[in-house]
Amino acid sequence: MDWSPGYREYPPPGALRPAVSCLWVRVVPPGGAPPTLVLPDACADLIWQSGRGVFVAGPDTGPAPSSLAPGTILAGLRLWPGTGGPALGIPLSALLDQRVDAADLCADRAAGPAAGLVRELPGSMTPDEAMVGLVRIACRMLGAGPPDPLVVETARRLGSPQVRVESIAWDLGVSERQLRRRCRAAAGYGPATLRRVLRFRRFVSSIDADSAAGKSADLAQLATETGYADQAHLTRDCTRLAGLPPAGLARVRHLGSAG
Repeated sequence: MDWSPGYREYPPPGALRPAVSCLWVRVVPPGGAPPTLVLPDACADLIWQSGRGVFVAGPDTGPAPSSLAPGTILAGLRLWPGTGGPALGIPLSALLDQRVDAADLCADRAAGPAAGLVRELPGSMTPDEAMVGLVRIACRMLGAGPPDPLVVETARRLGSPQVRVESIAWDLGVSERQLRRRCRAAAGYGPATLRRVLRFRRFVSSIDADSAAGKSADLAQLATETGYADQAHLTRDCTRLAGLPPAGLARVRHLGSAG
């Protein structure tokens, strides 16, 4: 892997692809870097940090500014929605908007799926060793706590702009209460919030694609294409989830200081 300054994503090993979105690295230059605005994505991350060790980033419900010291190295593994709660052995709703050290997470769960995170991934190891260790431990965690198929299917369906939350429980043969409970446990959010975050990420992906192509974002068109009722609806959600209106977020994304 490339451990030069910057942020990069890599595909996970084949065996992990049903549960892991990507492996990623972030290296802060020796001279430092501006804070990064981490945006909600409905995922949970296992993260190793040089000098610190392992911590878990739970699903976010709003923007999370991240400022790191010069020279800091992060190695991460991002878990798809429906995967984090079972893999960690706890309801993921308990980790909303939190960054929790593995030592605190595992204090009362020494024999749970996450056992070994602290012992096997100290902050003193090399970044390459840390990434190998993250993959090894993820394989073990996912073997002990595989993704909840109901929640994985819910997230897949909510990836479509046309799907309504109200129809999913009926289509999947469960009660709305059971669907909400299992979504909160496995993904951290209930179905309505999960839909909101996934819709927002479609918008973020669209403005990133426009920026890469050198195009100015047509916000009204993107609102319709990504599943919003209108541009005002997009503005409300974007301000809530990113702390910025759509045009402001597009400028920040273009400058490369949001994730």
